[in-house]
Order: sequence, then C-alpha cells, then structure tokens
Amino acid sequence: MVMNTIYQQAQKLMKLEIERYLSLINSTHGLSQVHPEHLADYETAVLFASGITSSIPPEDSNYAEFLVSEYNRKSAISFDIESAVCFGVYSKLRPFIKELFDESFFLTEGFSVFNPKTIKANPHLLPVFQNALNQSKAQLKRRVGSVSDTSISKPASEKLAELLDSQYSTADVQESNILQRMEVTLEGIVRDLVGRVLFEEVVANALDQYDVQYLREEEYSSISGVVYDFRSDFVLPNPDNPIAFIEVRKSSSRHASLYAKDKMFSAINWKGRHKDLIGVIVVEGDWTQTTLKTMASVFDYVVPLSRVTTLAQLLKRAQDGDRSILKWIIEFSISQSPDFCEEQDT
Repeated sequence: MVMNTIYQQAQKLMKLEIERYLSLINSTHGLSQVHPEHLADYETAVLFASGITSSIPPEDSNYAEFLVSEYNRKSAISFDIESAVCFGVYSKLRPFIKELFDESFFLTEGFSVFNPKTIKANPHLLPVFQNALNQSKAQLKRRVGSVSDTSISKPASEKLAELLDSQYSTADVQESNILQRMEVTLEGIVRDLVGRVLFEEVVANALDQYDVQYLREEEYSSISGVVYDFRSDFVLPNPDNPIAFIEVRKSSSRHASLYAKDKMFSAINWKGRHKDLIGVIVVEGDWTQTTLKTMASVFDYVVPLSRVTTLAQLLKRAQDGDRSILKWIIEFSISQSPDFCEEQDT
C-alpha cells in the first residue's frame, strides 16, 4: 500500500476545506447573508468561527446563532479566508504527523534499530527521520544524497540508517522535540498550498459563477509576449485569442516591491504583444499602498481577493464584447536599429 506523504495529505485536506468554504460563500452570497442554518454542519461552523477570529463555546447547542451574532457584532473586521481554511487543515494534519512518528517509532523499535531496507520501503517517513536528525533538506542531501518522501535509493537508505544509528544508539528519543520540528515543516507546506491553491480556487469559483471561460496555468503552454512566452495563473478564454489574464499573489510588505516588479514586467510583456489584453492581479496579504498604486498604472485591475465576485462580473462583460473594461493600452515592441552594424569591434 502506498502511504500518503505529508504534502499529499495536506493537499487532500486543503481541497476539502476549500470546498467547504466555497460552498459556504456560495450559499450565503459571499457571506453577505449568513444565517444559522448555513452553519448547521459543525465543521463548517468551525471554519466560519476561525474566519471571524472566534471559537465555538463548549457544549453550546446554539453555536450557529452565537457565531452569526459574533459575525454581525464584528462586521467591520474582514473575514480571514486563510485562517478559516487553514484551521481545519492544521487540526487534521497534526494527528497524521503523530501517526507518522508512531509508525517510525514502531518500525525502528523505539529508534534503536535502523534497517536500510525498512527505510527504503517507507520513504513517507523521511520527514520524521529528517527532523529526528535535526537536519534541513540541504544538510541531509549533503550527507546521504538526494532523497525524498516518495523515493529513497538503496545507497541513500544505507547512509541514512548509519546516520540515525550514530545519533540514537546512545541517545533517548525526544518525541516532543521531533514533533515540534515537524510542525515547522507542516507550516511551510500549508503556506505553499495557500499561495498556490487556496486563493486561485476562490478566483476560479467566482469565474465559474458568472460563466467566464478560462484556462488555468497547468492547462496551457504559454501566452505569447514581446520578450518571451510564459504562463499566467489564468488566461481568458485561451492563449490563442486572449481577452484577459489574471495573476494571483499573496505578499508581505517586505517582499511587495520585488513581487510588484516581477508581475508588472509580466503585464507589460503580454499587454505589449496583445493590444486589447486586460491585465488583472488579485492580491492578498500585506502589500504596501505605494506598491499597489504603482501596479495600478500597468494592470487594468488591482483587486483584493474579497472583490473577486465583482471582478468576475466585469470579465464576463469583457467576454461578451464590452471593450470599455480595458483601461490601459501598452505600446511596447523590440526591433533592430536600421543603423546597427553587424561587424562591431567589442
């Protein structure tokens, strides 16, 4: 039986929580009409509570009414999509990580016997062994070679067994320390999934609601540009005759300027090639106002994730032929100077 890796398990849980969230926002018209019946499902109520920075009172049979009251009481505070979805992912992943530790403990007889064949046959346990050794991926690679939680070669498993044996032959296993270090691994995985999966699913859901045709990054090869061809998170309706592209990006204030420069070049590259192409960036996180204003001078629309429904309505109009949706036309081309001489001394 092929065991799930932490990443695979996190993907499954993230998908389930996203579906739960999308079902909630669709039934409540974007959380504008939340009633107790929408929170009758307990896990949906937990998700909603996390999004409004609240919790369900213990043994409270009227938790749905309580949460609706809390939502109305704190209506000036934005619903935190990331916290809402990630709470359920974390709460279900932590027991899974404990199961991986317990399995590792059993197969190694309490971290006292490290059989290379056992390690090779159970690559999904690599995060446990890695954190037991307190090694980063780069450090472990230097010591045992290239390994992953889906495949460990025979030579690498032998080196890993030797490394583990040298550390744990005379040392006691500190379960709490290993699990604490694995928590950092878990947080990195969830952050990655939030950036790549959660926000894009919210955008896709809004586009689907208004029957906007699109392809996602993994569904096409590239959009042609002035400098080079590459992909955006969404192209509408297809890269051969693009009407619009959408980039989805979460940022911190520390990285905002760097991300903005990268995304603005993408927009210039594509819009310079396709004169009527609508450029959209959907933002989340702590972008600076200066950076957002700068991007708005290149992108036709710079919108927060909370406004994607309005965005979808605009893009539906563009799909139906409304040319007034386009804000910026970029004249950008590259051609060789007629006076250039091929035989230059350099």
